[in-house]
Amino acid sequence: MPSNAVLLLSCPDRRGIVAAVADFVARHGGNIVSAEQHTDPPSGVFFQRVEFELGAFDVDRDEILGAFEPVRARFEMAASLRFTDRRTRVAILASRQPHCLYDLLSRWHTDELPMELAVVVSNHPDHAETCAFFGVDYVHLPVTPETKPTQEAAVLQVLAEREVELVVLARYMQILSAGFVGRYPDRVINIHHSFLPAFVGARPYHQAHERGVKIIGVTAHYATASLDEGPIIEQDVVRVSHRDAPEDLVRKGRDLEVVVLARAMRAQLEHRVLVFGRKTVVFE
Repeated sequence: MPSNAVLLLSCPDRRGIVAAVADFVARHGGNIVSAEQHTDPPSGVFFQRVEFELGAFDVDRDEILGAFEPVRARFEMAASLRFTDRRTRVAILASRQPHCLYDLLSRWHTDELPMELAVVVSNHPDHAETCAFFGVDYVHLPVTPETKPTQEAAVLQVLAEREVELVVLARYMQILSAGFVGRYPDRVINIHHSFLPAFVGARPYHQAHERGVKIIGVTAHYATASLDEGPIIEQDVVRVSHRDAPEDLVRKGRDLEVVVLARAMRAQLEHRVLVFGRKTVVFE
C-alpha cells in the first residue's frame, strides 16, 4: 500500500482555505492525490479531506501536524491526520445472528476491508469454530441481566488488552452503557435493522409490514448514549410489496444489512468520515 497522509479538516468557511492547504502540501514536496470539500450552508462550516503522497514530503510523520499549525490556527481549524498504510485495530461484537459477522470476516480475509482484526467478542459460543477457521481470536463472554455490568467491564478489558481502536456491532444484541460508548467516542459502529428514525425499537420489519410499506431500509451509525440516535454513516433501502410476508422482509433486510455495514466500515477505515454534531460528512 502506498504511504499517503490524510488530513481531515473542519472550520468556519472563509476565502482562501483550499489554497492555503494546497500550498502547505506543495511547499513541503507533497503531491495531492485526492481532495474533497463541502460547506454546510446553515452553519457556515467548511469540511475538507486531503490525501497526499509522502514519498518526497520533507516533514517527518510525527511533525506534520506541528508544521501545519500556522494554517490550522489561521483558519481556526479542527484538524486530524491519518496514514493509509497504518491499519485500524478493530474488534467485532456479535450475538447469535451470523450474517453480518461472517460477511465482515470474509471481506477482511480477502483484504477488502483494510483493518487489523484484533478479536471477535460474543455473548454466545456459536461462532467460535468459524472464527478459528479465519484465524481470529474469539472471546465468549456470556451475559444475563444480573451480570451485565460485570460482563461489559470484561468486554472493555478485552478491547484494552488488544489495543482496539474501532468497535463494530455486528448485530450485537446488547445495549451498551453510556460509559462504554464514552470510551470510544465516534468509534463504535452499529448496524440497525431499520431505516432510522422510522420504525425504531423491537420487530421493525413487523411494524413495517403492518403499515404496508413499499420500501424497507437499514442504517449504519455511530453508537451513542442515546439509543439509535448517533450520527448516521450509511443507509440503503430495498423495495417490497404486499406479497412479502414479514419473513421476506427479514430476509431482504439481512441482505441489505451486510452491504450497508461494509460500506460504513470502508468509509471509516479509509478516513472518509467527519462527524458534525448529530450528522456526518462522508466523502466519496
